[in-house]
Parts: sequence; structure tokens; C-alpha cells
Amino acid sequence: MAGLNAEHINPFLIAATKILKDMCFVDVKIGKPYVKNADFTDDTLVIMIGITGEIRGQAMIAFPNSVACDIASKMIMMPVTQLDELATSAVCELGNMIMGNTATIFSTKGIGIDITPPTLCTGNVAFTNNYSQNICIPLIYDESRAIEINVALKD
Repeated sequence: MAGLNAEHINPFLIAATKILKDMCFVDVKIGKPYVKNADFTDDTLVIMIGITGEIRGQAMIAFPNSVACDIASKMIMMPVTQLDELATSAVCELGNMIMGNTATIFSTKGIGIDITPPTLCTGNVAFTNNYSQNICIPLIYDESRAIEINVALKD
């Protein structure tokens, strides 16, 4: 985990909590970070965004399908009961906003990064990389609903 520390993780958390509050009117509590294999089950929607520049790696924002529906409902201000094209587009855009905000926060610290367009992943999926551990930070709201921010970075 060459040099990966709170300084690298905090911009993701600051951006995610701000965007979730501004766009979805959701206040999240930051859970305890832990090392996690990047394996996801078929009841999970994952937004994967690559990171290039002075820090390289990937961020994956994982939503249980029920949470993705709830977040999409809040974004488009109408009930969402299934992850159709409109709902997944809204959740992808949320991932884009979080990562764009993250890049801006890094730039204020003098660290230049770029992000790739979001890739939507569903179904049983596993990601591996040989250069960094995946750190998972749960963002919890409404007592038990959680969004996972997964970050694997190499600087």
C-alpha cells in the first residue's frame, strides 16, 4: 500500500458526503475503513471510475440494488422500483459528480488527477489488481442503508 493513507482517502469521502447531501439530500455517516476483495454479487450495482495522473488506480462505488433505487429516486424526484436505464444513468452521473469533485479536491492539494468515464457493472463481478489493496469505506444512511466507496490507488 505504497503511501496510501488518510490524505489519499479523505478527498473521496469529502466529495461523496457533499454530493450525496447536495444531490440526494442524504446525510451519511462514514463507517470504519477496511481492506476488501473487490468481489460484488448480482444484487449490487457498481460504478467503476479509473484514476490517472499523479495518483493512479480505480474507485468503485457499490450500491445494493435497493439502495441504488433509493438514491435514483432521490435524484430524479420520483419513485424508482427497478434499475432501468433512467435509474442507472442517474446513479452513474452521481458517481461522475463524486469523482469530479474528488479530482477538484486533489487539485487544491497540488495533486493532479484525471478520471475516466464511469463504467456500470452489474451481476457477479470481481476486480483484481496487483499493485494495491482495495480499501472499502461504507457510507451509511437511514440507520442501515450503505453505499461502499472502494479505492485502490498507487501513487
